[in-house]
Amino acid sequence: MKKIHGTIKLPGDKSISHRAALFAALYPGKSEFSNFNFNNDCKATLSCLEQLGIQWHYDGRVLRITGKPVTEWQKPSKPLDARNSGTTARLLSGILSGLSFETTLTGDASLSRRPMDRVLKPLTQMGARIESENGFLPMHFSPVKKLKAIRYALPVASAQVKSSVLLAGLNAAGETELIENTSTRDHTERMLRLRQVLNEDGTKSLFSSSAINIPDLSMTIPGDFSSAAFFIVAALLLPGSNLTIQNVSLNPTRTGFLQVLKMMGANFSIEETSSFPEPAGTITVQNSQLQNCAIPRELNANIIDEIPVLAILASQAEGPFILRHVKELRYKESDRISMIVENLRATGIPVEEFDDGFQLTGPVKFKGGRIETKGDHRIAMSFAIANLLTEEEIILDDPDCTAVSFPSFWDILNEIS
Repeated sequence: MKKIHGTIKLPGDKSISHRAALFAALYPGKSEFSNFNFNNDCKATLSCLEQLGIQWHYDGRVLRITGKPVTEWQKPSKPLDARNSGTTARLLSGILSGLSFETTLTGDASLSRRPMDRVLKPLTQMGARIESENGFLPMHFSPVKKLKAIRYALPVASAQVKSSVLLAGLNAAGETELIENTSTRDHTERMLRLRQVLNEDGTKSLFSSSAINIPDLSMTIPGDFSSAAFFIVAALLLPGSNLTIQNVSLNPTRTGFLQVLKMMGANFSIEETSSFPEPAGTITVQNSQLQNCAIPRELNANIIDEIPVLAILASQAEGPFILRHVKELRYKESDRISMIVENLRATGIPVEEFDDGFQLTGPVKFKGGRIETKGDHRIAMSFAIANLLTEEEIILDDPDCTAVSFPSFWDILNEIS
């Protein structure tokens, strides 16, 4: 059996990279970003911005973007293609809603099956004129004179919906208030330095308006924590492993997975090396004996991207693992609950499926099998880690789909294993 050993740095955080590009496009000047994540999703965002008249250049090391006010953006000559990127589609929708010209936003077959009504409803309340295919892409945005500010309580925990509304608020008359009951990743409010208020009922209000001055966000983007999770799990499970990950995001709204690992008895340490505009540092991980535990419901939104690889980890830990209240997983790049369950069963792991989650009891040895990814990068990478744990080969039907979020995944995995 292989072991994991070495020191690595990861491509920039995907969520931060998307936002860096979008916010730099709104900043009236030049921005520079090192360690920008040039995965397929983030390239979709850059491509859409280019069609809207935003100039950018990447020299293989630094991404340079020249932004300008939305009043100077240009009408694209063809539909904007978000490809497979839900972040591109939902965040960009907040900006497109307030433009003075019409645009159409499309995506690939997978993205076109993901619901967009969560952004359509609040944006329409703000006066946006949007036509859609029954709440799905493509969406056509007609020009408006001015959006109006609203007070909107998020019905579900979603950083993408939150960001879409706050971005629309930047081009609206009045001050938009966004209320979230459950904390979600906070890159948008952190990077735009938006005003925040903790309410007496425990909710949090965020505010945006046309008076917001977009800051110069030039920075080195910290490594993607969700990408780190795959290697962390491999190091925890493979005997003799010791892994150090440098300059990785330590944003507290992203690192709930580390809280879960601590509850499971994982052996790791953290050293924060920077705190602004995003906290980052070094994580060191060693092989550990793990015990499954109850996952607090309030952590679900924080660990949503790590759940596929958490399922791999839980299958090798002692005791029962139950995860509920994560129905959001059914609306990702694939129905991830179904994909986790079906592929665990295909590789010898008994698991019970619920409408909003799944349960299993570990440890159970993986067997060889064929994995159906349905083009879902996180399913592919999770079962690539499972493949390290068995002498029988686990075969992915589409290993190249990892390029959606992590083009260098296979190179790094080969390097440290």
